[in-house]
Amino acid sequence: MSTGSPRTGEPSLPLRERKKLRTRRALIGTALELFTERGFDHVTLDELVDRVEVSKRTFFRTFASKEDAALAPEQEFWAACVHDIADRPMTGPLLGVLHAALVDGLDAMDDGWAARFRSSRRLADATPALMAHSLAFCARTTAELAGLLAERLGLDPTDSRPRLVLGVMLAAWHLALDEWSADGGPGTRETLAEHVAAALADVPRALALTAP
Repeated sequence: MSTGSPRTGEPSLPLRERKKLRTRRALIGTALELFTERGFDHVTLDELVDRVEVSKRTFFRTFASKEDAALAPEQEFWAACVHDIADRPMTGPLLGVLHAALVDGLDAMDDGWAARFRSSRRLADATPALMAHSLAFCARTTAELAGLLAERLGLDPTDSRPRLVLGVMLAAWHLALDEWSADGGPGTRETLAEHVAAALADVPRALALTAP
């Protein structure tokens, strides 16, 4: 899983780490710009690293593939959420714990993350290879979270309840993403958090729906 870029101030990091973070951000920003302009399949790795003025070796110390660079905003967010859930006290309803982790994950992203995330999502929607890579990442992350929740709650790994609650949270997350992307409003972390809260608030009413 890709390590995240939490919204901690660069001055708090050692110089070497600040340089690595700036290189990472330059690669992500340039990759998204080039992929959006010309299409993911029409930009070579050589062109990307030349534009950023880094070597392929530097690129592969940062990302495993072009796909990971294009999907970095998504991967950074979920890395922050996994880290949060690993450390968060498991008190109260699990869905509320997961909601809090989503909110804190969004808050951990830097101020330019929302724009990068929207660009990344548009690229994935238009590029089958990126969509497949994103779906594979989601499957791995879901399995990781399910195992982590079972461990944190002291449950048998075969217990289906954490996975069911996780599925509800993910359904609400994807609904919130769709509405956030389509609402025409400011695409900020804060507005995405509002859509997430609204989607999760509708879960009890949705589960109570009955056929006429």
